[in-house]
Amino acid sequence: MSSLVQSVDWLAIAPPTIAAVVGLVVLVTDLFVSEARKQLLGGLAVAGLAAATLMLLPLLDADRSTFCLVGDPGVCSYTVDRFTLVIQFLVLGGALLTALLSATVLKDADKRIPEGEYWFLLLSSAAGAALLPAARDLATLVVALEVASLPAFALVGLRHGDRKSSEAALKFFLSSVTATAVSLLGVSFLYATTGTLHLTLIAERVQTVDGQLHTLAQTGVVLTLIGFAFKTAAVPFHFWVPDTYVGAPLPIAAYLSVIGKAVGFTGLILVTVVALPSYADVWGPALAVLAALTMTVGNVGALRQQATRAYSAVRLLAWSSVGQAGYLLVPIAAAAYSGDAEKSIGSTLAYALMYGAVNLGTFAVAALVGRTRSLNRVSDYRGLYTSAPLTALLLAFFLLCLAGLPPGIIGLFAKVTVFSAAVDAGLGWLAVVMAVNVVIALVYYLQWTALLFRAPEGEPAEHRFPVPLTAAITLTGVLGIVLSGAPQLILRLTDTALF
Repeated sequence: MSSLVQSVDWLAIAPPTIAAVVGLVVLVTDLFVSEARKQLLGGLAVAGLAAATLMLLPLLDADRSTFCLVGDPGVCSYTVDRFTLVIQFLVLGGALLTALLSATVLKDADKRIPEGEYWFLLLSSAAGAALLPAARDLATLVVALEVASLPAFALVGLRHGDRKSSEAALKFFLSSVTATAVSLLGVSFLYATTGTLHLTLIAERVQTVDGQLHTLAQTGVVLTLIGFAFKTAAVPFHFWVPDTYVGAPLPIAAYLSVIGKAVGFTGLILVTVVALPSYADVWGPALAVLAALTMTVGNVGALRQQATRAYSAVRLLAWSSVGQAGYLLVPIAAAAYSGDAEKSIGSTLAYALMYGAVNLGTFAVAALVGRTRSLNRVSDYRGLYTSAPLTALLLAFFLLCLAGLPPGIIGLFAKVTVFSAAVDAGLGWLAVVMAVNVVIALVYYLQWTALLFRAPEGEPAEHRFPVPLTAAITLTGVLGIVLSGAPQLILRLTDTALF
């Protein structure tokens, strides 16, 4: 009789494990640290996320798996490959930048946000998000999804005495729980029809499902996809986004816009391309339609934002993130029609890395402006070049990257990569929809960019530059500029066997 005891590859699971352990250390340390020294918790969180990110380096040259089936070492619940590492880098690097933004926001919040709980929840969510791309069975996938999501609900509503924040958290929670329940029902249907939760085994067995169970399997596919479509903020599961971003602390809005989407599209990729390639005729058209609707609704919603409306800058970024989610979905849909699914998924990864860097940079500048302009309207950015020329130039660069215009070469490169994925897969109509949406997005991105260089109305605001916030803006700016000068770096990173 074979032993059920197996060794654990601690190096493989180190990145999410470090984030989780540091989160627990922060929670316990919070009990013994005086109010005057709570900032130490932020330093500990930043160090923990940096250490977790650095632990990706020893994993670069080897595929590793652990928690495998006894007697079948090829079927595992946790796998580290290039796909896993790219997503974990995006997640942990994004969480690190979020932590740098948070240090300043927590200081300015004047104790309305409890620091110990905040850092614990952020680290817990980052640990779940880093676990998800390595998951290779549906149980681990759902657990990782919820570990990433549940702390995010609390982070949105953590600000004391803020009704807007509480309402945003409640809307986010109720809609997310509903989507999770639907996807769990889908997972149960897939398990009932295949008798397994491992993605590779599902891919084999779902092709030979008894005819009487074929409809049940198709229903399971659709219901499972709905939960992950919610996480990506795909239309019609996007309605929570604007109010949640406005009600949440700004770093958490940035976190949701990047890491939240990474969690969603990673789950979609694993469920569709890895577990259900034989059902491409079901999920392919569905994701293509979702992509078209999402980019259109998101960009039109952003275009309609009034510059003088309270929180219009955050709302514009919220609707913009919905539109960007549509672009991210295009290559995943294309994978259903393409003879080279891995190349299509590589396009999604390339776009996600670009979007993560420049969108976090945009939110970092928004956090800076929000320190003196609490309503954070688009009109508040008028004349930013007069008072903070370098910051204005970086924000203009970030916006042009999101629009896909030079000198934001990395944005143009990413959009061309996604566009070519649609064309190569024969989805010409989706490429046309994307081209139209890129033109729509140009309008509001360029309007915001032009405001930065117009003469300010009245006295220009004086902006204070705390070290953590300056570091976040600088890091994202340097990353965007380097990748614009050498976009092939992202191509080399993502143009590799993914699974």
